[in-house]
This record gives sequence, structure tokens and C-alpha cells, in this order.
Amino acid sequence: MPSNLLVTGGAGFVGANFVHHWARAHPEGSLVVLDALTYAGNLASLGALEGGSRFSFVKGDIKDSELVSSILKEKNIDTIVHFAAESHVDRSIYSPDAFIETNILGTFRLLEAARGVWLKGDGRKHCFHHVSTDEVYGSLNPGDPFFTESNTFSPNSPYSASKAASDHLVRAWHHTYGLEVTTSVSSNNFGPYQYPEKLIPIVIINLLENKPLPIYGDGKQIRDWFFVEDHARGIELVLEKGSGGERYNIGGNNEWANIDIVNLICELMEEAFSVNGKYKNQFPNATSVIKGKAKTLITYVKDRPGHDRRYAIDATKIQQELGYSPRESFETGIRKTVSWYLENEAWWRSVLDGSYKDWMDRNYGVND
Repeated sequence: MPSNLLVTGGAGFVGANFVHHWARAHPEGSLVVLDALTYAGNLASLGALEGGSRFSFVKGDIKDSELVSSILKEKNIDTIVHFAAESHVDRSIYSPDAFIETNILGTFRLLEAARGVWLKGDGRKHCFHHVSTDEVYGSLNPGDPFFTESNTFSPNSPYSASKAASDHLVRAWHHTYGLEVTTSVSSNNFGPYQYPEKLIPIVIINLLENKPLPIYGDGKQIRDWFFVEDHARGIELVLEKGSGGERYNIGGNNEWANIDIVNLICELMEEAFSVNGKYKNQFPNATSVIKGKAKTLITYVKDRPGHDRRYAIDATKIQQELGYSPRESFETGIRKTVSWYLENEAWWRSVLDGSYKDWMDRNYGVND
């Protein structure tokens, strides 16, 4: 059973949700978050944990092997949960360098630090858990079966290629050096603390600001979605029961087309404003939502280069071997997500700076 965790990228979206889940479910042991706090890392996402005796935060880069080694030794770390990654496909198309640096070189440095401390040091029982993405498998055509753990890698973007490379490194360090590793592969996450460059928070926030809702191409790209808390629970199961060297797909078996998600969010936002009158005063700019015309903001934009048409995860292995099942449907999870963004305006307002606006304008051309 893991006791002392180092969570890389723990101030990011999925990482922060995992940290909160682990802290609630496992009050014993220590919990260290290492995060470089780049644009998508937000220390405010961990604010509720600050001051706790078992929690500590270190600002730093996973490529800093000396720093990582010192944390592993000083905090007696037995488990690394590796979330830290550049993760936005669109940004990887414009600026692939950061993805190569962080996702490939960063994972390599982290593996080497772990090997140096755990295998060349005291040889303590350990686990390096690597968090990957279904995008390493490529794209599915309509009617194709879901991705399984045995699918060959066929990445189609600089982001997914860099993640596939990091997956190979983790596997190699297990087979070559004997480092104990596990890997989880997730489908699309949604929920609290997601940086508003991804579809769901963009739609929610733009509705509140009465701005266009940018939809790539025809909007019929299909993804398998699941609530981020269910992802955290899946990783927890892998850490507790998973077999060394194994790969586990974690998904919600919840396929949705992008345009259907946008339409649903529009309906949920209109419902929220009609039921709770305070939102009209809190978000006076949300005029289209207030008038029940949210869908009029839907704006189709030029499709992303090399845009994968469909992803979907087959989670049979983790269900049968570890007893995993998601607790939230898409419908229940998206209601919780909409509610969280409505109730946590201060969090998302804090990230809507000039660089964010510049990015939205460059990528979608519909910021104003």
C-alpha cells in the first residue's frame, strides 16, 4: 500500500483532483506535490490542503533530477504519480518544443532520479505510476471497437507523439532496469479546476461572458468522457491493486460528439439561471443565457490540423481485474461541473489574463 506520494503536476487539472481525492481517502502518510506552475498549473487549486501537516508543495521542474532525488530521499517517497505534462493538442501544433522537453525529456529525468534513489540506493519497495492518454492510440473510425491496452500506438499530433514516447520510456525502464511501474490511460476528463482552454470550461465561461462558443469543423468529433473524480479513483485502484509493468485503460464508456456536449451545456446553463436568480446578478454579461438563447452563440471555426475523429476507451481490464466502475454518468458529472464553475468564479477569473486572451484569439479567432 503506498504511503508517501510524490505527485508531479499536482497543481494541474487532473493532478489537483487526484491530490484532493487521495488526501480525503488516505489521511495517513505524506503527500508532496511538485509542479512548475506553468500557465495551466494553479496553486489555488490546492488551497484547501495548505497548512496541513502531511501536505507539502514544491515549485520545480521534473527535469531537475537533483531536486527530484532530494525530494525522494528527504520525504521517504515510495510512490510517484506522474501527471506533469504539456497536454493541449492545439498548443502542441503551434509550439511542439515544450511538449518534447516536458513530456519526453522530463519523464526521462524523472525515471532516472527514481532509478538512482530506489534501485541504486536502499532498494525500498516503490512504484512509478505514469498517467497517459488515449490519444497515443490514434483515431477510431465509426464502428471501430474501442481502444484496448493491446492497441498499437498511432499518435497523430505532437502532443500524442510525445506522450507515446514517454509511455515507451516508462516501459523500458521497467524491463531494462527493474523499476516497478504501472501506467494508466484515460479518456477525456471533465470537472472542477480544468484550465479554460479545453472544450467544456471554454463553453461555460464564454456563455457567462456572452462570447462565441468556438466549435471545430462540423462539431461531430466523438470522445469518450468521464468525470475527473472517477479518474482519480481509477488511479487509486491501480496504485493499490495493480500489477507491476501493467497498463490499464480508465474510461467512462460515454461517447459524445462535441456539438452535443455544447448543446447540453447551453441547456444546463439556461436551466441554472432560471432556477437560481442570483446568477443573473452575478453574471450580468450572460445576456444570451438569461434570455434563453445560449445556442445562438455557437460558432463553427476552421478545424484543427490532423484532428482525430474519434477516441473511445475499453476499460474491461481494470473493471475485471481491479473492480473499477465509474460512479458518475456524463449527465450527472456535467451538472456538477457547470455548478462548480458558477460557484467558483474567483478561481477561473484569476487565469483569464492577457496571455489567455491572446491564445484564444490566435487559436479560435473569436475572442472578441
